[in-house]
Amino acid sequence: MLHVFDAVGSLWESFRGQKIFITGGTGFFGKWLLETLLFANRRLDLGCRITVLSRRPAAFVESNPHLSDPAWVSFVSGDVSDFLFPEDKFKFVIHAATDIIAPANAVDLFSSCVNGTKRVLDFAHKAGCKDFLLVSSGAVYGRQPENMETLPETYLGAPDTLNPKSAYGESKRCSEWLTNALGEFYGFDVKIARCFAFVGPHLHIDKHFAIGNFIHDALFNNEIVIQGDGTSYRSYLYTADLTIWLWTILLSGTSGVAYNVGGDEPVSMTELAQRVIKIYGLHKEIKVLTPLDSTKKSDRYIPDLHKAESELGLKCRINLDEAIHRTIRWNLKT
Repeated sequence: MLHVFDAVGSLWESFRGQKIFITGGTGFFGKWLLETLLFANRRLDLGCRITVLSRRPAAFVESNPHLSDPAWVSFVSGDVSDFLFPEDKFKFVIHAATDIIAPANAVDLFSSCVNGTKRVLDFAHKAGCKDFLLVSSGAVYGRQPENMETLPETYLGAPDTLNPKSAYGESKRCSEWLTNALGEFYGFDVKIARCFAFVGPHLHIDKHFAIGNFIHDALFNNEIVIQGDGTSYRSYLYTADLTIWLWTILLSGTSGVAYNVGGDEPVSMTELAQRVIKIYGLHKEIKVLTPLDSTKKSDRYIPDLHKAESELGLKCRINLDEAIHRTIRWNLKT
C-alpha cells in the first residue's frame, strides 16, 4: 500500500472530507481502489466516505472485512443498470463496473455496459458530481494494425461492427461517447482510462485471462496450456501501478480526454508462459493448442503510453518479472 500511497502523494488531499461513489468496487480493480483509498484515509485522517455499488454486499463484507469498515465504507445493493439512487451528494464518481467474467450473450453484455454507464452518469448529475472517472478499455481500438507497434490514443480504429464478439469493445466506445456527451451536458469533468492488460493480487486465475491461467497452471497443473499459437503479444501492468494511474487520471487528468493504461514491456504468450515457469521455480511443460501459421503476423495488443507519461508523469514502476513473482506469492498465501 505504501507504494501507491507515496506515488499519489499530495493528490490524496483532494479527498479530504469528500464522498466518493464507486461502481465495480468489489471487483479486481475496485478492491485495489478501495484498499489504497482506505489506507490513505487512515494514514492522513482524510475523513472521506466511500459508497460502493454491489449486487451482493453481504457476501463481499463477509469475505473482505478489511475493505468493509463501516466507519468509512457503505454499500448500495443493486445492479449498475437499475440501482436505486442514494440520496447523498458525491463529488467523485468512479464507474469501474463491467462484468466480462459472468456468462452472457453479446447483446446482454452490450446492453449492460451501455445502459449501466448511462444510469451511473444520470446518478452522477443528481449527486452533484464534479469529477467522473470512466474505466474503459483498449478494446475500443479494435484489432491493432500489423504495421503499428503500439496503439496511441489518437488512433481512430474500431472493433468490427459485423462481429458479435465485438460487443465489449463497441459497448466501451459507446460508454466513452456517453460519458463525454453527458459530462458536457450536465457540467462535470470526465476522465477516461483505457485499460489494457494487468497482473496482480485479486486477478481471477481460473477465468479467461491468459496470465492468470498460466499462473493457475503453474501452481496446480502439470503443464501450462496456451490456447492460441503462442505468438500473440501483450504487455502487463502490475495492479499497484494501475491503481496509481487511475487515481492520478481522476485527480489530475484533463477533462474529456482518454489515457491509455497498461504495461511497457511487450511479451509473447510463449515467452510469458516461460517466465511464469522460471519465476515459480518448478519445471512445467508448455502445451500450445493452436498450430503455428507462418503466413499470419503476430496479434498485438500493446498501448502507447507517451501521453500518460508526458502529461501526468505516470510510469511503470514494477517490472513484469516482479509483478508475476508478487502475484504468485499472493496466490500461494490465499
